[in-house]
Amino acid sequence: MDKAKLKVGIQKYTMIIVLVLVTLFFTWGTQGKILLPQNITNLISQNAYVFVLATGMLLCILTGGNIDLSVGSVVCFVGAVGGVLMEQMGLPDAAAIILMLLLGALIGAWQAFWIAFLRIPPFITTLSGMLVFRGLSNVVLGGKTLPIKSETFIKLFGGGANCYVPDFLGGGEGLNRVALVTGIIACVIYILVTVRGHMNRVKKGYETGNVGAMYGKMVIICAVVLAISYKLAQHKGIPTSLVWVLIVVLVYGYITSKTTIGRYFYAVGGNEKATKLSGINTNMVYFIAYTNMGFLAALAGMLTIARMTSAQPTYGQNYEMDAIGSCFIGGASAYGGVGTVPGVIVGAVLMGIINQGMSIMGTDQNMQKVVKGLVLLAAVIFDVVSKKKNS
Repeated sequence: MDKAKLKVGIQKYTMIIVLVLVTLFFTWGTQGKILLPQNITNLISQNAYVFVLATGMLLCILTGGNIDLSVGSVVCFVGAVGGVLMEQMGLPDAAAIILMLLLGALIGAWQAFWIAFLRIPPFITTLSGMLVFRGLSNVVLGGKTLPIKSETFIKLFGGGANCYVPDFLGGGEGLNRVALVTGIIACVIYILVTVRGHMNRVKKGYETGNVGAMYGKMVIICAVVLAISYKLAQHKGIPTSLVWVLIVVLVYGYITSKTTIGRYFYAVGGNEKATKLSGINTNMVYFIAYTNMGFLAALAGMLTIARMTSAQPTYGQNYEMDAIGSCFIGGASAYGGVGTVPGVIVGAVLMGIINQGMSIMGTDQNMQKVVKGLVLLAAVIFDVVSKKKNS
């Protein structure tokens, strides 16, 4: 193989290689405990909010390396309002869910207006939002914990011990058949889509790349999906929180890679002046990115209060750091214009494995923060150095 192509390939899949190495390290360090079915399920459930927030944060970062510091406080505020609506005002779950999503979108639009149309720096605008909505969360809850008792809401958003997709295929006490069948169907769909895309490129005369590498990637991805589905089947099946994560990842993965507005995010981050001169409303691109961030923060808020079965003024602390870290570790550029949803998911999984692995090994909480900080710094340094070499 050509050394230049090998170098490009290694650079492209650096974070996946790191993820594999980190997983192997913690498998050794925990004597295999990190790969137990229950720990796989816990990894998904405990980090569902990270996957959701990081996907939204990616759109903000794509527009030019901008970040939203308010998402943790918005998660807390929306959760607090939702708790009050359901538990104190007696509002039906469906109505409360709709109002929470609308509230998140309105908060996002409020901040997006100042950023997009008045060009207040995103750092300042969202820093203000972080303080405002954290304070409002305390006001709404009166500084107290509010228990969430709605079983329907808790099961729907993945909180509690019985929040799994029902095994309607009759797995009983053995392996969860729904989890196994879902994994197989996902692999079949992925193979069909990949092969069809390759055939279309060949028919149109486009460059197809290395066919062997394509099939090798297909085999590896299918093996990982089947392994995860088997692990989930050994426990209780598919957590409902995973369903929400998959919906978000698939929808936004399609938007960023297959739609016109998705290309606009990359264009603005690559060169805003050129994008504006080409006739694209760059202000609206910023507005959509930050409004969407508020909407996804509301979804993350519902996942959080459902998992905790309560609303507290302290929820959401450092959530923004987890989301930002996942984006940069997953390959998003600190300068904007570069990054993918699959890359962000790899970054979020890497952060989750580091957290869980160190927790199982009994590592001190302070040292966990040190390690996460160093991993984030290393990812950004890698991005900056790579760009300098390429230029």
